[in-house]
Amino acid sequence: MTSHPPSPQPEGRPRARDLGIEFDGEPGALDAITDVPGLEVGFRTLIAGEGPHAVRSGVTAILPRGRGGVGDACAAAVHSFNGNGELTGRSWIDESGSVALPIAITNSHGVGPVHAGVDAWLAANRPDLAAQWLLPVVGETWDGYLNDINGAHVRPEHAVQALDAATAGPVAEGNVGGGTGMNCYGFKGGTGTASRVVHHGEDEYVVAALIQANFGSRAELRLHGIPLGRQTAAPNPMGDTDWFAQDRAAGRAVGGAGSAIVVIATNAPLLPGQCAALARRGALGLGRSGTTGSHFSGDIVLALSTANPGALSSVFPSDERAEYEQLRFVPWGRMDPFLTAAVQAVDEAVWNALVAAEDMVGRDGHESVALPHDEVRAAVARLAER
Repeated sequence: MTSHPPSPQPEGRPRARDLGIEFDGEPGALDAITDVPGLEVGFRTLIAGEGPHAVRSGVTAILPRGRGGVGDACAAAVHSFNGNGELTGRSWIDESGSVALPIAITNSHGVGPVHAGVDAWLAANRPDLAAQWLLPVVGETWDGYLNDINGAHVRPEHAVQALDAATAGPVAEGNVGGGTGMNCYGFKGGTGTASRVVHHGEDEYVVAALIQANFGSRAELRLHGIPLGRQTAAPNPMGDTDWFAQDRAAGRAVGGAGSAIVVIATNAPLLPGQCAALARRGALGLGRSGTTGSHFSGDIVLALSTANPGALSSVFPSDERAEYEQLRFVPWGRMDPFLTAAVQAVDEAVWNALVAAEDMVGRDGHESVALPHDEVRAAVARLAER
């Protein structure tokens, strides 16, 4: 394992490395998905009110090639570790092996308005694309414990605002954007990100991940073998009460339910099939912190490559001339370092989401407790004594 100085984080929020957690691999300059050149991330965070209609939600937006590259397809693939979730546009990704439009993440019942908002943003900013057809990618995880998820609180304009706010540079984590009302391993969860540098001959690439973490039961959480979730002294309001039965007149909520949306991005030149291999490794990255993948947790991974600009177009032909496109790609036999980096980046992104998250009180007074930093530091100290 290697330890590096913590990278800058907006608003001074701590990251996993600040607590002494060590991770394998070499992080990028920001240790974030924005280490991929040109990629931009934006958020719209919604926190308002108390009682039954409290809002604790938002929208996260990703522009793989930045504003100037919208419409220029990236090689891409999706892996559904557990299909109890939603990622719109997947049929076209499967068909074409590419994604060309913005990616947004929100809560489970906000997919429709966010999809409409991305369409509206494209109509305003890229009317040439909107004049054809639009298949944006919108993923979701469930924030109904803290958020009035059935209220019309996430609206199309919030997706527009998240896209307008997208920038390169450090990425906010924890209670932000689509991750605002999420929970992870029975603690407060949310948004996390990380990156790894991969050397291929004389070339240097980045493999990075962003996660909306809303998965795992308290008992599953492990830090390098230490059963942190079982040993914690922190209360677990989600797991120790029958809130779901009271709220929904249904059975008790199952530990581990929730979901995760993971976006893995790289500037390494990859084929769509190689992006699929990266996406499958996303599930291994999730598992490093302990989850076994609850049936009620929709865990979906989208992987993409920003290399080969202009080489995966899908436009109406202008004449009868024969046309060809070419892709440069890493040989399959050289893929292992990239697959390893994907696992490492997803793993660290999960811990960054947990460490950056803060205590939150939401709908009907429901409480979500952040992962205690002192317990993490104590666990790290025990590891050092081994």
